[in-house]
Amino acid sequence: MRQPLIAGNWKMNGSKASAKELLAGVVAGAAEIRSSEIAVCPPFPFLQMAQEALSGSQVRLGAQNVSTEESGAFTGEVSAAMLADFGCQYVICGHSERRSLYGEGDAMIARKLAAANAKGIKPILCVGETLEDREGGNTESVIASQLDGVIAVGGIEIMGVIEIAYEPVWAIGTGKTATPEQAQDVHAFIRGRLAEQSASIAEGIRILYGGSMKASNAAELLVQPDIDGGLIGGASLVADDFLAIARAGDASVA
Repeated sequence: MRQPLIAGNWKMNGSKASAKELLAGVVAGAAEIRSSEIAVCPPFPFLQMAQEALSGSQVRLGAQNVSTEESGAFTGEVSAAMLADFGCQYVICGHSERRSLYGEGDAMIARKLAAANAKGIKPILCVGETLEDREGGNTESVIASQLDGVIAVGGIEIMGVIEIAYEPVWAIGTGKTATPEQAQDVHAFIRGRLAEQSASIAEGIRILYGGSMKASNAAELLVQPDIDGGLIGGASLVADDFLAIARAGDASVA
């Protein structure tokens, strides 16, 4: 059985004071979590604070983005080596906001996966469709293209060293959520698509749901057979809500 992963994506939110309070709340509550793995991905300026706050706890540290490059004249970029220096064990790659707002394509995202993996950081690859894609019946073709674009660069082997987060773009920050059945169907499609090239990789990979999972709907999503956790946005900014999702992850494997 795959261990649930509950990862919080803080996006560009927080202050030093609020981040400190949130980290303390998550660390305190995480002591009660027995089965779920927990990670938080704060903005870059809070990584050192987070590293110190999470020291000695079971909560893992992640980042929200990484450069394709190792070092050099790349103003504003942050390398995988730098993230590793701060103890990051996860990094989000290919989030829909990075794709749509900053023009990141599959080839670039594949290079980010490779850069992170080379420094021992596990990437969380985000894939998902827009509302237009879904209403046009193109969900599977869009996601297949996103997966194939990464595999074309990194080979199927890259899928053996990452996590995947399915994030329906139409459900991010909108309050809308895919039904458990809709989410499960896409998760099963992703696993099946990978199984065409490697059954063992498909069976082992964790596929998280990343579309407005919250305390009120986490349980019904996490009991689905192919949903292995959540990439949590807004709910990760409130310690009690985030921890409630982690408890739902515990219950899903009880």
